[in-house]
This record gives sequence, C-alpha cells and structure tokens, in this order.
Amino acid sequence: MIGPPDVGGPQLCVGVVVVDDDRLLLVRRGRGPAAGEWSVPGGRVERGETMAEAVVRELREETGLEAVCEELVGWVERIDDDHHFVIFDFRAQVMDPTEPVAGDDAAEAAWVPLHEVTELRLVEGLAEFLHQHGVLEVIA
Repeated sequence: MIGPPDVGGPQLCVGVVVVDDDRLLLVRRGRGPAAGEWSVPGGRVERGETMAEAVVRELREETGLEAVCEELVGWVERIDDDHHFVIFDFRAQVMDPTEPVAGDDAAEAAWVPLHEVTELRLVEGLAEFLHQHGVLEVIA
C-alpha cells in the first residue's frame, strides 16, 4: 500500500504548450513561487487524474479555453528551498482560439506573438526550454 505523499517531496505537474497562428498562449502567475512572471498554463496533477486530464483542466481553469492534449514536449524539474516540481509539458490543440480569460491562479492570460515571448518576464528556464524543443526559434 502506498502511504500519503511526502509533504516535502516532489510534486507531479503539467504545463500546456499551445501555439496558434504564430502565437503562444501564456499566463502571468498571480501567486505561488513564480508570482508576476509569465509561463505556459499548468499546475499540479490531482490524485486520480491522468496527466492528459490535468492538461485539459489546468488550461480551462487558467484561460477558459477548451483543448485536446497532444504529445509530450519535454519535462523539467524546478527545485528551490520550499518546492520540488517535476513538470511534464504537453502540446495542446485549442478548440476555439478566442481571447483567453485569466482564472484560478493566473493574474493575466494572453496570446503572445512568438517573436515577442522573450521580451516578457518569463519564469526561469522557459525561454531556453521552448527554444530547445523547437517552439521558439530565437531566444536572444
């Protein structure tokens, strides 16, 4: 039998990479370790939920948009004094790419032209991750 999760242990999370018409869907975090910084939508996987279900739920909660989860883009670990997140980033196809509406812990949500993404205050390592996985051509 598996016991309760270790409070200080790694937490499984998902990120959602949505590109539509040369725009990337981003949210500005309203709270948590990355408050004020821009990131792809995402969050913790809940007990009993698949990662694909978490992708769809997190995207809807943070942007109001409905999507279908697609392939795995890659994964990262974010470790600091208070958190250890293991984040699996998936591509998603939005059903109707209308203007997003920030919700849940997102202070703001927006479609950002790919060539403008690196001008924002991004969460640490996001620009490099997106470049490494072919989402952004240039990060300088």
